[in-house]
Amino acid sequence: MPARRKSCSCSASLKCRECALKRVCLPASLSDVELEQLEGIIRHNRRLRKQEYLFRANEATRQVYALRSGALKTCLTRRDGSELVTGFVFPGELVGLDAFGGEQFPSHAMALEASVVCVIPLAPLEELVGTSARLRRTLLKSMSHELHSEQQHLSHNRESAGQRFIAFLRDLSVRNGRRGLSPTQLILPMTRAEIGSYLGLTTETISRLFTRYRQLGLIESNGREVRLLDVASLLQLERLDSHEAACLVG
Repeated sequence: MPARRKSCSCSASLKCRECALKRVCLPASLSDVELEQLEGIIRHNRRLRKQEYLFRANEATRQVYALRSGALKTCLTRRDGSELVTGFVFPGELVGLDAFGGEQFPSHAMALEASVVCVIPLAPLEELVGTSARLRRTLLKSMSHELHSEQQHLSHNRESAGQRFIAFLRDLSVRNGRRGLSPTQLILPMTRAEIGSYLGLTTETISRLFTRYRQLGLIESNGREVRLLDVASLLQLERLDSHEAACLVG
């Protein structure tokens, strides 16, 4: 398995214009003047330890965040105190965009591993969005993409466990490719239990699915490293209905 690739350098002096992720983050398509204005309001390189909260549900929404390195999960706390994972955030992606819709964050965001975020104060960002059409388009595109991802995730709820699992791997593959990484070599910073919570499946089911697709020769997995060996066959299984998929994988 290949070694983990770093998303970017995270020195204290690194600014947006120097970041390898700028083409997939808010700076995408901004002019030099607009980029300078954006850099003027961002607090770069806030570091998070593994399992440290970036924010908690019901905290006041005073900023949004861009993930520079590492990985985050967003989650809710059920009435019984258990956790429901609602999403995962990777470098170059924004988190906390629901800050635009209310005065409090509706969910938690926690670091899955040592991570670095850029803090973007909400009030000055709103002012910049009002004067920069390109920044406004980029922000709306990010919000639209997040909404679309949530809708797609909900649409898989009635599918088979295998289909949900494959859709999850496909989504990670697409997001890897967006950052210029290999779409077939995946590093999973989340646990099997967190994947299960996100997909509405038990940890045991997730483990069985990893074993099933390894035995079928469709993936390789070693700890949190996963290699997609036969993407076409995985996509074919995802398109089949539950009964057909069960018959095919035996």
